Amino acid sequence: MRRLYNRDPIVGEDGIFTDLLQVLVDAALEGEMDDTLAKNQLDGIPNRRNGKISKKVKSRVGTIEVNTPRDRAGEHEPLLIGKWERELSSGMDEVILSLYSRGQSVEDVRKQLRQLYGVEVSAGTISAVTDRVWGEITLWQQRVLSPCYTVVYLDAIHFKVRDEGKVANKAIYSVYGKTINGKSEVLGLYFGDSEGSRQWGLILEDIKRRGVEDVFFFCIDGLKGFKEVIQEVYPLSEIQRCIVHMVRNSTRYVGYLDKKAVCVDLRKIYVSANRDQAALALEAFGEKWDKKYPEIRKKWETTWDDLMVFMDYSQNIRRMIYTTNPVEALHRAIRMVTKSKGSWPNEKALIKQLYLVVVYNGKGISKKSISWVTIQRELLEHFKHRYEKYDPRE
Repeated sequence: MRRLYNRDPIVGEDGIFTDLLQVLVDAALEGEMDDTLAKNQLDGIPNRRNGKISKKVKSRVGTIEVNTPRDRAGEHEPLLIGKWERELSSGMDEVILSLYSRGQSVEDVRKQLRQLYGVEVSAGTISAVTDRVWGEITLWQQRVLSPCYTVVYLDAIHFKVRDEGKVANKAIYSVYGKTINGKSEVLGLYFGDSEGSRQWGLILEDIKRRGVEDVFFFCIDGLKGFKEVIQEVYPLSEIQRCIVHMVRNSTRYVGYLDKKAVCVDLRKIYVSANRDQAALALEAFGEKWDKKYPEIRKKWETTWDDLMVFMDYSQNIRRMIYTTNPVEALHRAIRMVTKSKGSWPNEKALIKQLYLVVVYNGKGISKKSISWVTIQRELLEHFKHRYEKYDPRE
């Protein structure tokens, strides 16, 4: 108590809890020896204490020096801290992985462990701990997926990775979807040289191999050939082109003074009650802006059928499928962690970091959709037997 009132450090090197933990651990080890000697006596095995051996052990509150009792017969096997162990528990591994998953470098992790817990951990140890997740990554990449997803969002995010002595832009293909129960899930993260429809086709083949039999909706951007490769693998799926991407592309070359007014008029198109009203809104847009920006209406007319898929459904489903924003939210979470990295030493380091972001910081990523019961009822109405086949309540 005196040390507490003296404002001595609670944890870390020479912390109050560090000393307290050392006393508790020594008492527990003594209790283990008492139990071993009592059992030996019942079994008629002659045995007695034979001194102690001291060693330094890492713990979550600092390094402690424990005194492990020894016995003459060599029968005793300490349980709390084994004979060759140098760590009180495996909790430190989780701390290292949690810190690393937040984008901290190996040196940053070392500094944090030293300041918070008074533990000196080598860079090699930290790398070894983070490398242990490769078994988990392999299992995660190959895991069996749900047989049906209501909507799957497809998009890519780019990183700088060193390749043969040069830094090159590489693509991470993100597949993010909602199950039949409304739970959001990252189906997979795939590494590629650059984004292309052919690579997306291979990825879709992979998720089909992993058990995805049916997808009601795909939400995509305007990548050339994207729709065709999806239809080859999932011919029954509805394919919605992202409205938000389309608005961005449409206003790319619009002057600053006109941009707000153009966006307001474009919004009148995609908030219309149905396709007919949307067509009238597009016509009105053209009458107002064709002289100044004739390319905008042409873009919408060229891709009209792909943009208007969501108009055939209720407001709840429209909100779910009109944009790829959900997968872009995943990308924002990834960027928050990786933004301090100029480039990655190799593909393996990048994949490891992204996996840890998804696993350790994925609370918001795997959330369940709001008003899902209402959406389920509407999906059942539209897709009938396709939905009933995978409905767990049936």
